[in-house]
Amino acid sequence: MKRGLLLIDRGSREREASEELEAICKGIKAKGEYVFTDYCFLEVEPPYIEDGIPKCLKQDIDSLTIVPYFLYPGKKVKNAVTDVMKFQKDTKVKFLVTKQMSMHKTLVDVVENRISTTLKEKKITLSNKEVDVMIIGHGSKDPNAQRSLDYIVNELTDSYRNVSRCWLEIEQPDIFEGIKKCEKDKPKVLIIVFYFLHEGAHVKTDINNDLIPALEKSTIEKAYITKHIGTDQKMIDLILERAKEVEDAN
Repeated sequence: MKRGLLLIDRGSREREASEELEAICKGIKAKGEYVFTDYCFLEVEPPYIEDGIPKCLKQDIDSLTIVPYFLYPGKKVKNAVTDVMKFQKDTKVKFLVTKQMSMHKTLVDVVENRISTTLKEKKITLSNKEVDVMIIGHGSKDPNAQRSLDYIVNELTDSYRNVSRCWLEIEQPDIFEGIKKCEKDKPKVLIIVFYFLHEGAHVKTDINNDLIPALEKSTIEKAYITKHIGTDQKMIDLILERAKEVEDAN
């Protein structure tokens, strides 16, 4: 069985997003048994799905594993899968579509790794039970997206002094409300996790436009921000695991 693997990402105009996806594809190719690995975007920037799928079908493969590279279930994932399956009727290559990257223990491990790395870099020697954590997600009206981030919060709750979450947009609590809640808890140190896959405009600009003023208005003295989660090597393992789930079932 000759397999290919295609990541479908939401899309970003930021060069770093494409660079990160290229690195992830190389990592998957090195660890997995695929003839090739590639990526495309649902929206915003080419290559789009209508570019990515025909490119894959030109390869000598029997099966194409398609990975919706999204942190939350919802409309974007459904749109990606719908757009992909339009191509199935015109090819003998079998399409296998994985679950998105949500509700999985590996994501908890990735977040914990980001927290511990930041504590080490900042030379913070407190025990985890003395550390407060706030996770910033994108925001979505889909209740499954909220449950996906709540899953991460719940899994981390027993490991740290306080764990909370807030949203960049769409949902409440927003970043200002999130910081206010943390302030009431009087943290010795607050680690803020950017729960985003890429270093796009949200990570570079949008979050900080709200977060920096919110922190400046608060009484929190020690707050540190982690790197976004998409570049962690464990994300490659998660993609491969999601791929294996659907491949073994077929």
